[in-house]
Amino acid sequence: MTKTADDCIFCKIASGEMEVPLVYEDDHVVAFDDISPKSVVHTLIVPKEHIANLNDDPSPELLAQVFGAVPEVARIKGIDQSGYRIVQNNGDDACQTVHHLHVHLQGGEQLPV
Repeated sequence: MTKTADDCIFCKIASGEMEVPLVYEDDHVVAFDDISPKSVVHTLIVPKEHIANLNDDPSPELLAQVFGAVPEVARIKGIDQSGYRIVQNNGDDACQTVHHLHVHLQGGEQLPV
């Protein structure tokens, strides 16, 4: 059974309880566009299992599922050839605003260093 948190917006999106247009979905992750994009393409890749962040000891398999989806989501978003950035904010000081492990896929323009 997939671990979820009742008050987690990403759990609600991943379970289908909250409908948002999905960019990508498989058995383990969902991807959807950020509601407050910081770049032309800004898509979140989120495991369906609730893990707060990297300090919550995600399994190597879960991390492989999240990062394994990155190239396909980049292809879907049309930035696989031009280049993209992956960001993972971990904890409050890193500005992690939703405490459910996720990565930001950004691109579609020249990103600042």
